[in-house]
Amino acid sequence: MPQLRIGFALSGSFCTFERVIHEIKKLVEAGYEITPILSFAAGATDTRFGQAEDFHQRLVEITGKRPLTTLTEVEPVGPKGMFDVLVVAPCTGSTLGRLANGISDTPVTLAVKSHLRRSRPVVLAVSTNDALGASLRNIAFLKNAKHIYFVPLGQDDTDNKPNSLVADFGRIEDTITAALAGTQIQPLFL
Repeated sequence: MPQLRIGFALSGSFCTFERVIHEIKKLVEAGYEITPILSFAAGATDTRFGQAEDFHQRLVEITGKRPLTTLTEVEPVGPKGMFDVLVVAPCTGSTLGRLANGISDTPVTLAVKSHLRRSRPVVLAVSTNDALGASLRNIAFLKNAKHIYFVPLGQDDTDNKPNSLVADFGRIEDTITAALAGTQIQPLFL
């Protein structure tokens, strides 16, 4: 059986990057071919969670591929059929809003748009402080969109961030498997 090709797009929920990198390592170790894609923010912002250049280098070391970071680099995703599945993890509230409204002005959102033109699955692993606020309508809209699947998610800090939801990143591989079969993994809300 051919090796599964996964586009793995990261948007700017920097506090989750370590957990996401752990999952990317697991996917590579399981034999998947991973191509990283970074949003403008994820690819260029130094934060208290790390330096952008260090993050780039770690992705290269793990996947053996340089992250795609520009609109021109991701535009061929669909026309060339580059991936069997595209994962967005973490998927921020801003990215959810762009996807729900058809705005493809970042490498991540353009990669999704381009990938969907071939009716291939997109897996979203949400991480946003306003998921039960302003972003809820975008989650609901995308939940009903064709070829969009969600990694199970739940509240991460009900006392201090009552509107926040974060995906269970450890369920990414299970969600990919279900999405490739055309099924939303359940339960969706943990």
